[in-house]
Amino acid sequence: MLPLSYAFRNLLRDPVGLLQKVLGSALVVLLVLAAASFNGGMNELLRSSGSPGNLIFLGAGSEESLERSEVPAEAEELIAAGVPGIAAGEGGPAVSGEIHYNGLLALPDGTAAQGLTRGVTPAALRVHRQVRLVEGEWPAGGEVLVGRLAHHVLGVPAEELAVGRTVLLEDEPFRVAGRLAGEGTVVESELWFPRDDLARLLQRDTLSGVVARLEDPSAMNRARADLFTKQRLDLALAVLSEADYYAELARFYGPIRGMTWLTAVLVGLGAVFGGLNLLYASIASRMQELATLQTLGFRRGVLLFSLLQESVLTQAIGLLLALGAAALLFHGLWIEFSTGTFRMALSPGAVGLGVATALLLGTVGTLPPALRCLRLPLPVALRSG
Repeated sequence: MLPLSYAFRNLLRDPVGLLQKVLGSALVVLLVLAAASFNGGMNELLRSSGSPGNLIFLGAGSEESLERSEVPAEAEELIAAGVPGIAAGEGGPAVSGEIHYNGLLALPDGTAAQGLTRGVTPAALRVHRQVRLVEGEWPAGGEVLVGRLAHHVLGVPAEELAVGRTVLLEDEPFRVAGRLAGEGTVVESELWFPRDDLARLLQRDTLSGVVARLEDPSAMNRARADLFTKQRLDLALAVLSEADYYAELARFYGPIRGMTWLTAVLVGLGAVFGGLNLLYASIASRMQELATLQTLGFRRGVLLFSLLQESVLTQAIGLLLALGAAALLFHGLWIEFSTGTFRMALSPGAVGLGVATALLLGTVGTLPPALRCLRLPLPVALRSG
């Protein structure tokens, strides 16, 4: 076997070529890391938001969007009384009739953005067990609770939405009464208003949906809830688990996630094809050297392994460069989209995928030109150059 130092020395024989290969590898790995971090953050947000123990009753035909759903106001009490297996909390059954609205949020200084809002009652805390009030108090009329990440929606510092500040919804002012935390759920990007205030502001007398928490989220209890919707045709309800609702949202955003992967793959393929030409030229220029080593007794397999070592070392440098660039460019970056806010992070899975990409580039990109050059007969290879 050729010593590893031989591969190290060969890396420095062509500094310009080495730089080209390192930068090409770093770009591909960086895009893979970005795609993995983006998709992982979005998937984790939507997965955490759906509790398998919660059921969402919404208008039939509007199963894909609570914002477009309409449910009669009396459905909240009817569900609480008619659906078996609903959990009991302090103050009553764990049933929350809610109004969901994607409206124009603004600050007194004119900063504005679209954001998700909910009109709720205190029963919401009995249903959404992962949500807690971390500062302030439950809002009275004319007040609002803000999620701890809601300032990202408006693109302002968190202090702008501190307790006591003012938020405008459709030009009507509301005082911030407290802050919500939701363990990585979409709630942390939302604003919660008293339901009566939001109903008055939107001039609606219906709910968007009713969320109920089951004592035992078994298939039997879910079937009983489904039977209730079929018996009460006058309410025109459909029911699905909260986990299924957010899983459907994840599928809805699938094309966006697919575009990030497609971009990474296309750039990767371009880098591979460009790298093949560069590697072929690099290996072809060393044809006599490789042929001489064969005449000295080194087998072609040994030479191929040495060439793979050089390529993997180059990809390792590119990988380190990509990890450093990812840490500076997007690790910890908050991304806002229509459903919530998530943070891009270099998770172990994303880093592992980056390492696998670098290894794949180092092997697949090297094998075709190396095999083509090493297959030449020795007399032909010795006369080359």
